[in-house]
Amino acid sequence: MAVKETLEAKQHIASPSLAGTDFKEKLRLFPWWIIGLVGVFVLTAHLILTRPSYQDAFNFIRAGIGVTVQTTLIAYGLALILGLLTGLGRISHNVVIQNLGTLYVELIRGVPMLVLIFFIAFVGVPAGVSLLNRLGEWFLQLGLLFIAQPLIQIENNAVPMTTRAIIALSVTYGAFQAEIFRAGIQSIGRGQMEAARAQGMTYWQAMRYIILPQAIRNVLPALGNDFVSMLKDSSLVSVLAVRDITQIAKLYAGRSFQYQEAYVTLAVLYLMMTVVLSALVKWLERRVRQDERST
Repeated sequence: MAVKETLEAKQHIASPSLAGTDFKEKLRLFPWWIIGLVGVFVLTAHLILTRPSYQDAFNFIRAGIGVTVQTTLIAYGLALILGLLTGLGRISHNVVIQNLGTLYVELIRGVPMLVLIFFIAFVGVPAGVSLLNRLGEWFLQLGLLFIAQPLIQIENNAVPMTTRAIIALSVTYGAFQAEIFRAGIQSIGRGQMEAARAQGMTYWQAMRYIILPQAIRNVLPALGNDFVSMLKDSSLVSVLAVRDITQIAKLYAGRSFQYQEAYVTLAVLYLMMTVVLSALVKWLERRVRQDERST
């Protein structure tokens, strides 16, 4: 009894210390940066609601949110397809396909994104239009008028700058995502491919049903981070006069000379979108980890 009472007394004495340690650890791990973000959003909302100059800037600039989101979504979808195909090409046993994929990745990664946007918009797209025109002429010589006519009628001036911007973003990010897909595929043990082939599957069947589902699951967080990066880099398309929020903010600042109001509003709008997307990416990472633990 005496020993039991002594142990209980020690636990009673130690428990406040343990509670204090737990409380300090919780304070240390608490995401205090969220308070800073909330403060920025609250301050900006206060300025917009109380100052007419900020309210005018917000009402003018927010019109470009739809263009920014639409451009990012379409370009990201195309980049996913291009990146997956290039990633598969990078691990292909075909020497020509493997080298073409590597050449594409190295070329894109070796040139600044802003330069690539200018190059694709003013060099790549006109070259593509010219190639389609020549292809149409070739179909015309074969007597395939229903195919030739649409290709011949394509004009360089008819391609909108928004379309050029989407092509530029998708081609640029396709190279980055190709490396993500390649790393994800190579992270899967070679034994799984060998086991699938031993069961009678072809290479592409094993890749489709066994390897790719696991690889994509592994790289989902990285793909999510790429989407956030593309949303921010979409601001570069303003150099092509695409009316996204960056271009509209520049127009508003140049017209009204309210530079502070324009660029504070612009920065906070991007911050809000990226914070929401980053939170979704972190949630996705937790879900993936939970699924891995459950399996």
